[in-house]
Amino acid sequence: MDSNFKQILHDLDTIVAKDPATTGRWEAFLCSPGYHGILFYRLAHRLWLKNWKLAARLLSQLGRLLTGVEIHPGATIGKNFFIDHGMGVVIGETAVVGDNVTMYHGVTLGGTKPFGGKGGKRHPTVEDNVVIGAGAQVLGPIVIGKNAKIGANATVVNDVKPNTTVIGVAAHCAETSKSCTFVPYGINAKTADPFETKAAEYEKRLADMEKKLAELTGGKNAKK
Repeated sequence: MDSNFKQILHDLDTIVAKDPATTGRWEAFLCSPGYHGILFYRLAHRLWLKNWKLAARLLSQLGRLLTGVEIHPGATIGKNFFIDHGMGVVIGETAVVGDNVTMYHGVTLGGTKPFGGKGGKRHPTVEDNVVIGAGAQVLGPIVIGKNAKIGANATVVNDVKPNTTVIGVAAHCAETSKSCTFVPYGINAKTADPFETKAAEYEKRLADMEKKLAELTGGKNAKK
């Protein structure tokens, strides 16, 4: 079987496995905008590798127009890539995406060089089994380690270690775990923000200090 056809089947099977709203290959093929965006990319990427770069860019722009997914044909994307919902995804020219990566709508893998800056690695490298939540902005030639999870709407401008969950603006580590369990959108109600935990600790300490101060001064400095 032709390797390109195998890749198409792998992409379809990935959607069926990861999207509970999709029941089979035909439904994935006909109704998944994320898959359509990936399919346009894979066709455009083949043209890019043959050095038919203008044709590749034109096909890529047609895919963007029809799907709302913008993937530069020069990007490198591995197996079993899944874009859920699709709309608003942007992946830059020098981005590298590993195998079994899941990405939600509104994600940007963007470059940070000033306008006019050409050449060199400008976009992120996303290693295997990463989940990137909706609206996340991953910027610059950074590395997102294997099994990492990026919470929805996070802004990531520094490397992320493997097996780590990052959240917030600018993104900070919320969790480090050896577990490879899939977490939709990279975050859920069980994800604890260490900044919030630390703030709660400070509030408790402040309340204890105020109580002790009131005891020492006979209540004169207690809050009224």
